[in-house]
Amino acid sequence: MFSKIIISLGYIFFGLIVGYIIQQLELRKVIRLPISLENFRKLLQKIGLLFFMPISFIGALWIIKIDNIKIAALPFLGIFALLIGGLLGLTAARFLRLKQKDAGSMFTCGSFTNIGSIGALICYLFLGEEGFALVPIYKLFEQVIYYAVGFPIAKSFGDNIIKRENIISQVKIVFTDIFVVVALISIIIGTFLNLSGIERPVFYKTINAIFIPAGTVILLVSIGLAMKFGKVKNYIKESISVSIIKFILVPSIISTIAFFLGYRIIEGGLPLKVVIILSSMPVAFSALIPVSIYDLNLDLANSCWLVTTLSLIVILPLLFYIISLI
Repeated sequence: MFSKIIISLGYIFFGLIVGYIIQQLELRKVIRLPISLENFRKLLQKIGLLFFMPISFIGALWIIKIDNIKIAALPFLGIFALLIGGLLGLTAARFLRLKQKDAGSMFTCGSFTNIGSIGALICYLFLGEEGFALVPIYKLFEQVIYYAVGFPIAKSFGDNIIKRENIISQVKIVFTDIFVVVALISIIIGTFLNLSGIERPVFYKTINAIFIPAGTVILLVSIGLAMKFGKVKNYIKESISVSIIKFILVPSIISTIAFFLGYRIIEGGLPLKVVIILSSMPVAFSALIPVSIYDLNLDLANSCWLVTTLSLIVILPLLFYIISLI
């Protein structure tokens, strides 16, 4: 138990710290990157999301047992977790009597969740390839919800007058995004290989043992390149509220639904364990994107992201203990 928790935290904070150190060295002109920090961050994201993660997902989906029809509900649990998180964020903003732009930031922080990098890594380290294979299924509609629901709602809290796009246009944007397309292709290929009966090569396990942590660290380095600590002390109440939403309320609701769906008796409770982990993840760095675009409170969003991410020091041991009881 202890070793898995230490390894998980080690990967997460190693990536974030390396990215932050590079950021500070570049800003202080100690080093000079051949490209800007923003372009370097985007390059790392492309490497992680378009190379390491698709190959990892294909290999994991290849061997997972997906013969239980109830697994089909997993993506909808993922959708509901994002929606209920956003709703709770708005509820907390109302309770705290926050201004309009602050409420918009609370919505994105409550909704947008770090499923793909930190959540996927924790599932792999705690549950193995079988648990990791369920991650792309759970997050299947994640980007759809972000672009078609999250961004428009965040925009409604901003002052900027931006051309309104209908739901069809929003969904079109999602499904023409290269990251979404590659993710969907990897799911299709992995599922096809699973159903084909073709045996996965033995060496693929070694590939995933390297690619899953490596891909996650690369993504975390990209996040560390944009980390800011300055204004956290001004948003303690908001950060605590979002932490309660992320680590108590959302996982309690979603895990209860998963329990009544019978996930505890499928594959030794594997789907339930995955749901508990993925619904308990911190604010996603992508939550800062609509906040920045629509001129909401970026300092508030950054503070909530930072506090919930650092809270993993406490959350991961608790998660490991909870799933060990299932």
